[in-house]
Amino acid sequence: MDCVTFISIQISLRISKPLMRLLANFLPALLLLAATGCAQPTPPASVSHAPSERTQNPIGFDSNDYPGDDALPALRRHFAFAGYWLTNPPGERQNGWLGKRDVLLRNDFGFLVLANGKFDAEIKKAKRSGTTAAVLGKKDATAAVVAAQREHFPAHTIIFLDQEEGGRLNADQSSYLLAWTETVALSGYLPGVYASGQPVDDSPGKTITTVQNIREQVATQHLHPIAFWVYQDACPPSNGCTLQPPPLASSGTPDVAAWQYAQSPRRKEITAACSKTYAADGNCYVPDLPKITLDLSVAGSPDPSHGR
Repeated sequence: MDCVTFISIQISLRISKPLMRLLANFLPALLLLAATGCAQPTPPASVSHAPSERTQNPIGFDSNDYPGDDALPALRRHFAFAGYWLTNPPGERQNGWLGKRDVLLRNDFGFLVLANGKFDAEIKKAKRSGTTAAVLGKKDATAAVVAAQREHFPAHTIIFLDQEEGGRLNADQSSYLLAWTETVALSGYLPGVYASGQPVDDSPGKTITTVQNIREQVATQHLHPIAFWVYQDACPPSNGCTLQPPPLASSGTPDVAAWQYAQSPRRKEITAACSKTYAADGNCYVPDLPKITLDLSVAGSPDPSHGR
């Protein structure tokens, strides 16, 4: 017998018929009050301590080689976003990523959209042929914008320039990079730079990172803001080739869109403390895809370039 039934019976046994007629209009309210008082307390919901995208920054991968459509579901089990090359990756004569935005979207990937930049030697070679660093930067930026449009990336997608060489930029490198970012800023897309967050000696007793150097120049020249994807795979602050990286704020460079914390192959001189997290060949893999070499990044968004 439940509590409400018991109380109803007790009322009917103990109260005379005239009073029962009087209370007839109030009985439903009395029974509701009784039910509320007899209700058992609801047990508290269990708390999960399993990591999730709500408690951990999203992680993603990038690779010069497109991993193949068949590998995407397995990669998506681990990663929220993928690096997407608009141009040939460094040292490559072709780009397997072109035309793959739709299949990545169908697999629910976000994007880190990037375009290859020029090494200092390439900038100087063009300069000797009569093309200034600034003109070369504008030309490469225009090619990146055209590629982004062709790949159907929406306006305001952040396109990151791949600045491979670290340390303080020389005058030609700076001219090239800033001409590139300003051209992208005027195109409807947003400029970003993939650059080093690894401190290097700059002057007696002082160090600098490439990101710091670029930010100083942008502020001094009052240029358009630049988003940064910083690479810093030294251990620490990185903990190596792992799917459980430190928080984005631990990169050593504040206010970045993404932090590449593991590279393939690893740089032995700065990753000795986390060498066991990499494979014997020095590359970074995920367990269920042992043949696909990856670089790993952590970001503040599952779509760091806003390219969906």
